Amino acid sequence: MWLKPEEVLLKNALKLWLMERSNDYFVLQRRRGYGEEGGGGLTGLLVGTLDSVLDSTAKVAPFRILHQTPDSQVYLSIACGANREEIMKHWDWLEQNIMKTLPVFDSNEDITNFVQGKIRGLIAEEGKHSFAKEDDPEKFREALLKFEKCFGLPKQEKLVTYYSCSYWKGRVPCQGWLYLSTNFLSFYSFLLGSEIKLIISWDEVSNLEKTSNVILTESIHVCSQGESHYFSMFLHIDETYLLMEQLANYAIKRLFDKETFDDDPVLDDPLQITKRGLEDRAHSEQFNAFFRLPKEETLKEVHECSLWVPFSRFNALGKMCISENYICFASQDCNLCSVIIPFREVLAIDKTNDSSKSVIISIKGKTAFRFSDVKDFEQLVAKLRLKCGATSTQYHDISTEIPISSDSSDPSDNIQERYLTCQKECSKTLNTEALMTVFHPQNLEILNSKMLKEKMKEQSWNILFSECGRGVSMFRTKRSRDLVIRGIPETLRGELWMLFSGAVNDMAVNPGYYAEVVEQSLGTYNLATEEIERDLRRSLPEHPAFQSDTGISALRRVLTAYAYRNPKIGYCQAMNILTSVLLLYAKEEEAFWLLVAVCERMLPDYFNHRIIGALVDQAVFEELIRDHLPLLTEHMTDMTFFSSVSLSWFLTLFISVLPIESAVNVVDCFFYDGIKAILQLGLAILDYNLDKLLACKDDAEAVTALNRFFDSVTNKDSPLPSTLQQGSNVSDEESSHIRVDITDLIRESNEKYGSIHCEDIHSMRCRSRLYVIQTLEETTKQNVLRVVSQDVKLSLHELDELYVIFKKELFFSYYWCLSYPVLRHHDPSLPYLEQYQIDCQQFRVLYHFLSPWAHSANRDSLALWTFRLLDENSDCLINFKEFSSAIDIMYNGSFTEKLKLLFKLHIPPAYTEVKFNDPSKGEELSEEEILYFSQLHVSKPTNEKEAGSVKSSPENTEKGKGKVDIQAYISQLQDELFKKEDNIKDLPRMNQSQFIQFSKTLYNLFHGDPEEESLYQAIAVVTSLLLRMEEVGRKLHSPTSSAKGLSGTVCASGGPSEGKTESSLNKDPSLLKEEPQWSFAFEQILASLLNEPALAGHKSHPLSRGEDYKMA
Repeated sequence: MWLKPEEVLLKNALKLWLMERSNDYFVLQRRRGYGEEGGGGLTGLLVGTLDSVLDSTAKVAPFRILHQTPDSQVYLSIACGANREEIMKHWDWLEQNIMKTLPVFDSNEDITNFVQGKIRGLIAEEGKHSFAKEDDPEKFREALLKFEKCFGLPKQEKLVTYYSCSYWKGRVPCQGWLYLSTNFLSFYSFLLGSEIKLIISWDEVSNLEKTSNVILTESIHVCSQGESHYFSMFLHIDETYLLMEQLANYAIKRLFDKETFDDDPVLDDPLQITKRGLEDRAHSEQFNAFFRLPKEETLKEVHECSLWVPFSRFNALGKMCISENYICFASQDCNLCSVIIPFREVLAIDKTNDSSKSVIISIKGKTAFRFSDVKDFEQLVAKLRLKCGATSTQYHDISTEIPISSDSSDPSDNIQERYLTCQKECSKTLNTEALMTVFHPQNLEILNSKMLKEKMKEQSWNILFSECGRGVSMFRTKRSRDLVIRGIPETLRGELWMLFSGAVNDMAVNPGYYAEVVEQSLGTYNLATEEIERDLRRSLPEHPAFQSDTGISALRRVLTAYAYRNPKIGYCQAMNILTSVLLLYAKEEEAFWLLVAVCERMLPDYFNHRIIGALVDQAVFEELIRDHLPLLTEHMTDMTFFSSVSLSWFLTLFISVLPIESAVNVVDCFFYDGIKAILQLGLAILDYNLDKLLACKDDAEAVTALNRFFDSVTNKDSPLPSTLQQGSNVSDEESSHIRVDITDLIRESNEKYGSIHCEDIHSMRCRSRLYVIQTLEETTKQNVLRVVSQDVKLSLHELDELYVIFKKELFFSYYWCLSYPVLRHHDPSLPYLEQYQIDCQQFRVLYHFLSPWAHSANRDSLALWTFRLLDENSDCLINFKEFSSAIDIMYNGSFTEKLKLLFKLHIPPAYTEVKFNDPSKGEELSEEEILYFSQLHVSKPTNEKEAGSVKSSPENTEKGKGKVDIQAYISQLQDELFKKEDNIKDLPRMNQSQFIQFSKTLYNLFHGDPEEESLYQAIAVVTSLLLRMEEVGRKLHSPTSSAKGLSGTVCASGGPSEGKTESSLNKDPSLLKEEPQWSFAFEQILASLLNEPALAGHKSHPLSRGEDYKMA
């Protein structure tokens, strides 16, 4: 590797380096201790330790080339090499391209400048694409060299960054270097001859956390496959942990959310993942989550500044965050104030001429925001003006506010016309009012105590609006939080839900979208719409709005439109309950966008068939219980009780367990604070019932206690009539319990558990997601092994290792090959056996590594034929059950079973004649060739074949509908049972060309065997016997036969060899054409081989272990 020229003092260097070659201008040196017997003794050990601890490239580059000039003690290092072959290439290049030119220069200075220029040019050409994004390309090149040499991973594995740290092996810290790459966490240490090398795949990490104890003040704990690893003594532990957390979560997401990678150009291309890119991505995600912005927004700039707060008359110190479409501000104390300014609302951006360095942003509604003490404010104003001008052509004022300017020639008029047209067309069918205003209009003439409290709430909010503004750009302060905790007024609930959730932004930038989706989704029928129809009448059936066609139709349209928009989620139970509440307080289109915000941003991964998001938050909830309610944790023998109880709390935001008039207050807090509000309330409920729960003897008693508590929760300030209040419809027995007001409960949850920060919840979510996904993957593996173990002789331990290898090949082959989409053959929605499938190229890699027949000269052909044999439904994919069945026969099958497998490989449909395009490669197939041959003779099934194909792959029958045919699976199971009783008499006969290839394979299989000669002779005897048997049989039917000639070529003077036999078999291909009817039955071949003890008694090698594959 060429190095950036750096000065080296040769006098001191001679203590650590030995001279290998030299000339007038260059010196080639070898590191002391390298290549010497015994490692160079004590000196070699000390040198190796120094190289490892001090991050010297010498440990992996023990050779180097220095540039020297006569009469100078200062040399320049220009190249290094991991081995003699690599460094000699650089030395030869210098002699051929540089040495001849240097004598023409007049001065040593000119020579040095010329050499430096050449070397820098070579480095720039090498690292033009790979290292341009790194902070220090030269240091990164050296680290990459060390990473590649130490761990031997494929060159496609992208190193993201590296850190110096200590790895704790027992109680002994080992100083070394931690390397973080796209798929692995790797560690290397070399201390006094003791080498430690550790490789952990990110998708095997089940726990990742920062810990501290008496010995380790601060360390990172990594748990993988049940083993714990501790790393400490980081210079920047928070930065390291954040990157590790991101890489682990990206890897784990591949297991259940491959669409994220397919749609993301950066994650889909590992070469684009860099340390800086990951940090920027983390900041953008945190930015979007805090301000509830669309996921597509990317944080571009952050400026420290102060925002003038007019109603409090002071400057709030904080940060201005700018993305493509928004300007946001958050004070240092997050509860003090925050503001969101969409560019679509901006009218003007100005700057002041005084020393305050202020930026003034004017928006619609005659409101202006003043940001002062902005660094480089003039450049910022120019950028914002440019952004605002670009944005004004995309958005148009469709709000109810009066615009200041009324230019009629706005190029965005088309968007407004389209929006208004869609609104008019759909106004006949879509509800333009919230269902609560239709079915429970407020009667202003009736002013009871509850209505008076409601009016007081509205007045409080109106005062807040007059001071802080109204709409998307209002100031959000501690006062707004306090008003939310008290409960949002009925008339403002829909508007404020839209505002606090960020759904108002989604609707504003997608005018007419909902009407279009409703129109497109009308008349569609699939599994989602079927489930929606089944659940429509179960959604708040006690409310009159959903006892009428108006409410039911609106609910149907919103759920169907969302299932059409996001088929990945489609429809999940609990969505109907949530959506019905949204429709009560929001217009139909607003309810749709609120559902989008909940499902896609606020509760990620909740509403899928494995409810992963809910399981993750349940794990977070359990961790919070352990931290805040230790008495309850000690009392409960099994923490899974809380998971089973709280699932409905998270999925329905307490709507399914609390009376509706109380549940809407919880939803108020959820849209303002996110999942934090639900977790806090859950802790408060358990704390309130702590004594009762501690007195419970079993889980059933605890569930009963919690249910009684929920029945006792009321909302004393609710203006709803008693006929609509679920809390008022309780029996006298239940009314004897102490009533709990929901407002008091929410206030208590904020007071006791308000110290829980969103950042902590995010970190706990990331940590819990690793555990949840690994648990689900382990469940999948155990189910697969349980099914497969019934049909093979491999032990469970061997099957476990085989499954790990199978899965790793599927993953890594795509991560290291950019031409394939990520995890193309992985679908967690399919049955267990079908979730992971491999293609022919991946099977070939596994075959080469695992098969006892892989040493054969025609191993690529054997792998191809084996794959075609296993691929019974002709979809060019095989699952683990099919894969393990072949491996099992190769190792544990009887002689007859192995021979039967070989026989099937040489007859259709497995067998296909392989023609090699490149004779220089022998019988090795390229990736394109093996994929081509694996698809040969595979056509779409028709008529009877189609029915058979459907039966063999029932999950594909209803793939478009998302439905699985159970009857087809039963039929498939019956077919597989019949196949087990497959009779050898049912096997078709083998023709001449197939038999010749079969004979070649037998010879190839035993090449290199200790008993090679006797085995070859036995094969020749069997081949000769079979041909003579066929000759006798033909003579009985025909007086002439050409079998005689062929028989003579196979049996050569009683001592055949591999070369003779193969050449004689191919000597006269015309014989095959003359006798196309020649064929052999399996019984004939089996009987002949059984007569040869050398063949019948041959044993296979034991199954290779998985540990070898991890470093392969």
